[in-house]
Amino acid sequence: MKELAQFVKERRKEVNLTQEEFTERTGVALTVIRKIEQGKTNLNMEKVNLVLKMFGHKLAPVSLKENKEPND
Repeated sequence: MKELAQFVKERRKEVNLTQEEFTERTGVALTVIRKIEQGKTNLNMEKVNLVLKMFGHKLAPVSLKENKEPND
């Protein structure tokens, strides 16, 4: 979750939006934005995807096979 938190926070700052302005653009509650940026693990995937959509990304399940490193 730390990677997601860092990604969202960095991208939000790159477009010069406060958390409050970002909530207006995404339609997601401020508490959700804060939870994402704090790296909380109990997140609603639909809400996360609304946030990621702003940056042209989407969170989706990945099978363990797909996620394995070549040397695993």
